[in-house]
Amino acid sequence: MAKQSNGHAPSKPSSKQSGVSLSYQAIIAMSLLALQFGIQPIVTQQFTSKKIIKSTVIFMQEVVKLIIGVIGISLGKTGWKEVTSGWTFLSWIRLALLPATIYLIQNMCSLLAYQNLDAITYNVLNQTKTLSAALCCYLLLKKKQSTVQMLALLLLLMAALVMEGVLPMDVLLPSYWLNGKQGTTNGGDLSETLSSLSPRHFSHGVLPIMVASFLSGLAGAITQKSLQAGNRNALLFTIELCVASLLLLAASFATSDDGKQIAQRGFFSEWNAFTLIPILTNSAGGILVGLVIKYAGTVRKGFALIFGILISGIFQSLLDEDKALSKEDVVGGMLAALSLWMHATHPYVVAATTTTKQQQQQRKQQQTIHASNGATNGTTNGTTSKAVRKGGRKSRKED
Repeated sequence: MAKQSNGHAPSKPSSKQSGVSLSYQAIIAMSLLALQFGIQPIVTQQFTSKKIIKSTVIFMQEVVKLIIGVIGISLGKTGWKEVTSGWTFLSWIRLALLPATIYLIQNMCSLLAYQNLDAITYNVLNQTKTLSAALCCYLLLKKKQSTVQMLALLLLLMAALVMEGVLPMDVLLPSYWLNGKQGTTNGGDLSETLSSLSPRHFSHGVLPIMVASFLSGLAGAITQKSLQAGNRNALLFTIELCVASLLLLAASFATSDDGKQIAQRGFFSEWNAFTLIPILTNSAGGILVGLVIKYAGTVRKGFALIFGILISGIFQSLLDEDKALSKEDVVGGMLAALSLWMHATHPYVVAATTTTKQQQQQRKQQQTIHASNGATNGTTNGTTSKAVRKGGRKSRKED
């Protein structure tokens, strides 16, 4: 089997690419990502000063991810020569700089929305990124979702809304939908809420977070195409993405408010030794995101993040007696587990198309032609043999 340019040479599509089931690499990566996502808010609040310049933290996270990627390739079985074989500057621009720019715009939109929306509205609209990931994977990778998988995505969204406390527990009961008064009350409250919203709420809140969710799915689909369809090494792609992000961040320092703060207060203002803890965990999460997308896909990354919300609730209940694990967290986690099982075990199956039937008919026609040609050749050969034998007998008589 010939080696491919990046040091990986799978000849057959694996389960991680076909989406039929979750491989053990996907399960491990998703579990670790859920754990990291769950503990990240806790360690960030515990060890990061509120007065710290946020861009410096993001910058150092990219630096740490870059170092982890370099060490991982250096100590791995696949060396630098095989990993970087076929690498070009144009491929870096196309595969790394583009998603890095999209992520930067996404962060700007998220920040704008966070400043103009309440926490519940922000979290609810932010959960639509899983649906946008499925849409972008269909548009870019032609990866379709089966009917059960689409229901699983909606169930995952419902799990997130239940865990966030947006949807009441009663919404899961038939009596909630059969109660006409309840529906009327909710409809009246919704109308009053919509009428009280200002245009700025939509233009500077709802619209930016919806754009950010779509860009998250778009960047994830581009990343998945690079890691799966292009079979790019996950650590090499992480390094490429980090370099692109560092260049964009460094350029933004020249015009941003954080850049002015760095010039006045210094890069490491409000830093201490413990500040490195959330940076290390967040950097590890960045590496895990690449592995999850490579082995499970960007849609399944959303499942891992929902489980991370449940893990966060568990840790908070253990660390703070006043924040016990709620029944919403438990039910939301069960719904997320059910949706993951539905999505993993009911993949989209390509049905027999008209093109396939036409190909079968063409093969039958070709077989018929070959058979008739064989019969014709056999008749011709038989006639020739008879003529040769007659010619031989005639020659012997003349002699």
